[in-house]
Amino acid sequence: MSSVQDAGSNGLSISALPGIHITDKAKSKVEQLKAEAGLGEDYFVRVGVVGGGCSGLSYKLDFDNESQPTDQVFEDKGVKIVTDLKSFLYLCDTELDFSDGLNGKGFHFVNPNASRTCGCGESFSV
Repeated sequence: MSSVQDAGSNGLSISALPGIHITDKAKSKVEQLKAEAGLGEDYFVRVGVVGGGCSGLSYKLDFDNESQPTDQVFEDKGVKIVTDLKSFLYLCDTELDFSDGLNGKGFHFVNPNASRTCGCGESFSV
């Protein structure tokens, strides 16, 4: 398991560590959604990759409170982010962002591993 939480003690910047990162805007929205749903501190953000979408692979994003044995666990800006090992191969160094603009409101994945993304940004290929 890796944790970006330990970045300061290693002398590395958070962005230099492999993992899944979150922007300040996405963090605020995650906290707001957790509060609105009445979810406790034991809940975390689970991200994953599933087959489908117009580019072949789609992102999956949800709250969860049950870890699996092969989960990869990261913490960025105080937000615990968990993914399964297979999905992490596609999501390494991905940043979770949130946009509330007119051109697409919602969570967006900024994935450096994606060679192609669809117009809606919800699916990709490598």
